[in-house]
Order: sequence, then structure tokens, then C-alpha cells
Amino acid sequence: MQSIHSARAESCNGLLLIMLAAVLWGTVGISTNIIYKLAATNPLSIGFFRLTTSLPVLFFMCWVRLGTQMFRVSCGDLALMALIGLLTALYQVCFFGAIARTGVAVATVVTLCTAPVMVAVVSAAFARKRTSRTMLAALAGSLSGTSLLVLFQEQSNSYGADAGGIGLALVSAFCYGMMTIFSQKMAARRDPFQSLAISFSLGAAMLFAFAHSRGIVTTYTPQAWMLLVYLGTIPTALAYVLFFNGMRSTSATAASISTLVEPMVATLLAWFLFGERCTPVGFLGIALLAGSLLLLYLGATASLRKKGTIVADAGVR
Repeated sequence: MQSIHSARAESCNGLLLIMLAAVLWGTVGISTNIIYKLAATNPLSIGFFRLTTSLPVLFFMCWVRLGTQMFRVSCGDLALMALIGLLTALYQVCFFGAIARTGVAVATVVTLCTAPVMVAVVSAAFARKRTSRTMLAALAGSLSGTSLLVLFQEQSNSYGADAGGIGLALVSAFCYGMMTIFSQKMAARRDPFQSLAISFSLGAAMLFAFAHSRGIVTTYTPQAWMLLVYLGTIPTALAYVLFFNGMRSTSATAASISTLVEPMVATLLAWFLFGERCTPVGFLGIALLAGSLLLLYLGATASLRKKGTIVADAGVR
């Protein structure tokens, strides 16, 4: 029984860690939009500096925890880390590009709220397992909330409906979803700081190789540099460590739905700071997203409680 209670607490704590990471990620779009207003930059440059500024923190913590063991990685794990780094780089570049064309709220909502669909489909196809009713209900609620947010949002004068921006957001969603699946595999075997430090290093190197030919923007105001450092340390280094730790006890589908906290935070911040307003129907969408998250959390708790009862009954017999 103690092990069941421990598993239940671990699963719930994992979801909470992922949701906390999503709250921090919700500030990325706002910070990026402000950087665009402070400097003539591009998505490649922002993505490169976001990953690069996260590396000192990640490598320092990795060295404290593992010492020289941090460099001992099998070829298979290194290849998986490289794939995670590539997907992270692509996810960020497409996401930042979508923000520039559609605004913070739409880019964030489309990216983060379509990713769970992709993750659920891919996970079900590979695992050949049926998705639970609770998960399907949470998925339906999240998609309904997403649709309401996107279709009934009042656009500001700076942004409008942009098919290219929506396309970038969908590509970003696919890369994010695949990164979530592969991250879960890595989280079960490696220290999160080690996985992140190596993955982000490889991702930054890939971005640098591509962005160098296009021109990396290095001229920023002091305020913009502060925001770039913030992007690298708080919603990247810290948030991804929380995310990887949460993934240890959470399924990829549940994790991707849990991150729907991010579009809620981003949408509300965009509304308050940039006037990207939501209609009353849009706020209904936010309520549906919140309800989906609550349903997911309660469903995970109920599932573990049911398993605990079965084990207890078996023990009595």
C-alpha cells in the first residue's frame, strides 16, 4: 500500500512540476515580443541565444551533480540527445517566427494546444494502447478551448490572420510534440541536467551553423540582452529541468496536455500587456482549457487510487 501511495504522490507531483514549467514557458512569448520591439532581430538569433545562455547554468549544475560522469554517454543516448536538440531548435525557431506574424496569444495557443493531439496519436500508434476516457475528455476539452481562443480572439492593430504564421505554429507544435515523446524516453535513463546540457548544446550548435550563413543578430539594447538572459535561465534551464523531472512519472500524452497551462498564461499576459484581447467566448475557451487540466490531474489521481484498491484487495485475499 505504501508503494501505491508513493506512486500516486509521485504522479501528481510530476504533473504539478510540468504545469509549473508551463507557467514559466508562458512568459516566453511576451519576452520575445518585447525583444522584437527593442531590436531588429530574427527568430534564428533569438533561438540561438536562448539555448546558449541556458548552457552555463545547465553545465554547472550537471558538474555539481555528476562530475566527470557527465561526459559518459552511450552512442545511442547521444544520438537521442542530438534528436531532442534538433527538435528543440526547430520548435523554437518556428514558434518565434509565428509570434512575429500572428502575435503571442495565437502562436502560443496553436502551438501548445495542437501538440497534445499529435502526441496522443503518435503514442497510441507506437504503444498500441487505447487512450483512457479521461484522457480523451481532457483532449476534447483542450481542443475545444483552443478553437474558441483562436476563432474568437480580437486581433490588435499589429497582427491579423496570417496563414504563414499559423503554419509555422503547427510545425512548431509537431516538433514540440515529438520532443516530448523522446524526452520521456531520455528522462527515465539520464539525469535531467545532463540530458538538457548536451541536448541544448547540440541544438545551439545546429542553430549556429544554420544561422551563421543567414546572419546572427548580435546588436541588442541592454534591456533586450537582459530578456535574452532571462529566456535562457528561467523559462529554459529551470523550466526544462522541472519538465524533465515531471516526465519521470508522467506519460507523454498527459505531459503535453499539462503544458496547456502555457497558452493560458501567455494569452492572459498578451491581453494585459499588448492588447491582444479575448472575447467572452475566448475566455470560455480558457475556462475549457483549465477544466481539461483539472480533469487530467483528477484522472491521474483516481487511476492510481483504483490500482491501490486492487492491490489491497489482492493482498487481503
